[in-house]
Amino acid sequence: MSRPVAGVRNRTIIVTLPGSPKGAKENLLSILKQLPHACKQAAGEDSRTAHAGGVKALEKAAGIDNLASSSNHSHQHAHAHHHSHHSHGDHTIPRAHTDPVDRPISNDPTEGPTRRYRESPYPMKTVDEALRLVLDNTPTPKATKIPVDGNLVGHVLAEDVQADEPVPAFRASIVDGYAIIVGKDVPSSKGTFPVVSVSHAAPGDIPALEIGQIARITTGAPLPPKATSVVMVEDTMIRSVTESGREEQEVEILTDEVKEGENVREVGSDVKAGDIILRKGEEISATGGELGLLASVGKKEVLVYQKPIIGVLSTGDEIVEHNRPGALRLGEVRDTNRPTIMAAVTGWRFKVLDLGIAKDKQASLEQSLRDAMRRADIIITTGGVSMGELDLLKPTVERSLGGTVHFGRVSMKPGKPTTFATVPGFKTNAGDRETRLIFSLPGNPASAIVTAHLFVLPSLQRACGVSSNRPVGLPRVAVLLDQDVGLDPKRAEFHRVVVSVGRDGVLRAASTGGQRSSRVGSLKSANGLLCLPAGEGRIKKGERVEALLMGGLLGF
Repeated sequence: MSRPVAGVRNRTIIVTLPGSPKGAKENLLSILKQLPHACKQAAGEDSRTAHAGGVKALEKAAGIDNLASSSNHSHQHAHAHHHSHHSHGDHTIPRAHTDPVDRPISNDPTEGPTRRYRESPYPMKTVDEALRLVLDNTPTPKATKIPVDGNLVGHVLAEDVQADEPVPAFRASIVDGYAIIVGKDVPSSKGTFPVVSVSHAAPGDIPALEIGQIARITTGAPLPPKATSVVMVEDTMIRSVTESGREEQEVEILTDEVKEGENVREVGSDVKAGDIILRKGEEISATGGELGLLASVGKKEVLVYQKPIIGVLSTGDEIVEHNRPGALRLGEVRDTNRPTIMAAVTGWRFKVLDLGIAKDKQASLEQSLRDAMRRADIIITTGGVSMGELDLLKPTVERSLGGTVHFGRVSMKPGKPTTFATVPGFKTNAGDRETRLIFSLPGNPASAIVTAHLFVLPSLQRACGVSSNRPVGLPRVAVLLDQDVGLDPKRAEFHRVVVSVGRDGVLRAASTGGQRSSRVGSLKSANGLLCLPAGEGRIKKGERVEALLMGGLLGF
């Protein structure tokens, strides 16, 4: 049941055999005939020349019985041929025609394209598995005190907040009218009374009221001492005025049904001193409710979790600034990913740094990443994560930065090459050792923005203190399809849609069109992602499907 483990270090082949004599002998015999060919390859023999006669010629020269492998190859070829004609949506899905076991792998870009990966060594993860790895490896945030002002929006509280003072802090009128005294031992409130003072919603001293007197009062103004109630102006009539004619002298109250405490906000009736007004883990929203509550009790500053700084880096020799003057040369591509992702991160209320474009040279990419980690807590890169000889992100993170790639493939469409890594113990400019997160997203624009919403956003929310018992990421809703939508047989798909709400209150989703991962137009007006499972066939128009909301709903 055991098997040998083999690898290459520089030009040395290293084989690790099982510990048991029987297992060691059986495994050694299984590879012994291939070793001469392997040694030639390790010594630098030209791969194209060595393989010119094909696999069968090599097997014959080594004396290997190729009956089983021939049978297996025929089966694999037939299987691959069957799938190569399958298409989904508006494009054909690329598929390899060979079995992974027939392809040598290497993760050292210095050895050139002949030694590069022929099959990704990173296990395919489901979206849920990948998201769990992201959240499990997102560092716990630090707490800091910041002032209560507009910059507090988007922060998460790191402790419960108690009210230091009551709201209201004084007995206040809730209507415009007249403060009066009513009670068991007081004559009826009905009748004509002298107006002895005025109380406006402004600071200052107010003389006490005596039985048989009233005071004009405005909404929100403090009641005079001894006053018990406020009668609405609608229940009164002016009976006399001062000589100037500008002030009321006597006012008649038309009702005797005013009760003690009527139309009065008592001290602490909204918030009592010592009440917990906001809980640890709550976010200060842009709607203003939380900020207003903090301001009402006189809070000058609160303890919140620090928000990470995000850096966005594009990679690729072909990438040029989106606003560079002049026509593109053959092979050049304008950078759409960096401004798009920076806009999304800004919309999520995080500080974002423009890290520019890194070239497809390992030393250059390494330096760009090291510079990025000095300036940002979380780095988002696009491009360089597929199977090309210049896709250097993963080996640079692993070999040059000492990082760990937690996943390098996700079973999703778009976004299969999405990569997430951490670099522990990075020394900051202040001399501290911290973990840096690197999200390496695919270079195709639709893939980049979809995976940013699915993986980066939840990590940012957790990194700024959203508690583990609260959902993170985009809100989920149920929508009705406006048209048939095809399914991918292998991968879950996140189909870009426009979600709107009709007069009947039902949410509906309309596709943005062709869903190819390189198609920038599929992002236009998109405010949602349909969550389509892997499967055969189509989901019919009018069926209910789960969707993730990236933006605000369109109304009727």
